[in-house]
Amino acid sequence: MKHVSRDTGIRRADALQPHEQPTFNFALALPGRASSYHTQRAYYRWVDAYLADVAGLRPTQGLARLARMSALPVAQAYAALTASQLRAWLGVLASQGHGRQGLAQARAAVVTLAGLLAEAGWLEESTSAAMKQVRVPKAPDGQRAGRWLSRDELRLLIGSAQRIATSESQAARNAVVMTILCTMGLRREEVAAARWGDFTSQNNRPVMRVRGKGRKIALLEVPRTVVVAIERWQTFASPAGKPDPAWPLVTRLWKGGRVSRQALTAEGIWLIIHDAAQAAGLGQVAPHDLRRSVAGALQEAGVPIDTISRLLRHSNVGVTERYLSRLPQRNSGAVLMSDMLMGDDEA
Repeated sequence: MKHVSRDTGIRRADALQPHEQPTFNFALALPGRASSYHTQRAYYRWVDAYLADVAGLRPTQGLARLARMSALPVAQAYAALTASQLRAWLGVLASQGHGRQGLAQARAAVVTLAGLLAEAGWLEESTSAAMKQVRVPKAPDGQRAGRWLSRDELRLLIGSAQRIATSESQAARNAVVMTILCTMGLRREEVAAARWGDFTSQNNRPVMRVRGKGRKIALLEVPRTVVVAIERWQTFASPAGKPDPAWPLVTRLWKGGRVSRQALTAEGIWLIIHDAAQAAGLGQVAPHDLRRSVAGALQEAGVPIDTISRLLRHSNVGVTERYLSRLPQRNSGAVLMSDMLMGDDEA
């Protein structure tokens, strides 16, 4: 018989017998709270990290993470979900250098899980309410500074992603991933979600349907370098002919370079970038650094801000202006002053 709290009527997950071991389908319950596909994936990552750091569960990724989110162990979640533990965890994340935006999303993910468990009767409402009162700690810089790669560094990264491959198929797939990220400025989640059917032709121009944040759909023209990379990858992904439109564009590879039908995850794309950057001697490069670098390179080349804004698919130019303002700016005044002083010294 399940234990019932006298004052709340809540089923105490920590009082259940071993053979009961209930689970909670977070993946099924979350869409009502977070409609965006990308937000849901981010919540999965944060909840998985929270349960690993606080409850001691083994970290997961890819299909294993989705399986966990579909059957969260209630007893472990119950023990980990307290206001004091959430506050301490956020403090650790802040000390590790996570920015304000990341901390806010981490808090929202865990608080949402607590709220859903309370609605399902597995957590006290008072506990859920207390967790909602936990505030995001101050981040040292407010936001991760990130990297801004030069055009030469982007070329080096694209080449490195192919050189680290252990098969021709892996080199072809990595080329698709990197050329899309380094020319079209897509987010890694958008590349992971792409399907072969997303590529069509309009007005004799190749275009790609992109599923962005907030379920927004955009049609973007595909540059020639990306088309060439995709055509080469297609010879491995579907050697018998045209790929099925429902197949994922970039997939995982089995040992020996055999192409699977499982989509390459956002974490898999992160790993390609990480390994390619390390092999190229570029140090730590994050996926969003590539999107940032595309914007910076275009701005430096004198491309109008409205063109950059359309490429990044920002809601308005003001968002793009704020985005670009975070990039390192050329200090032309300091250069001019230095030249003036050097001229005086020479005189």
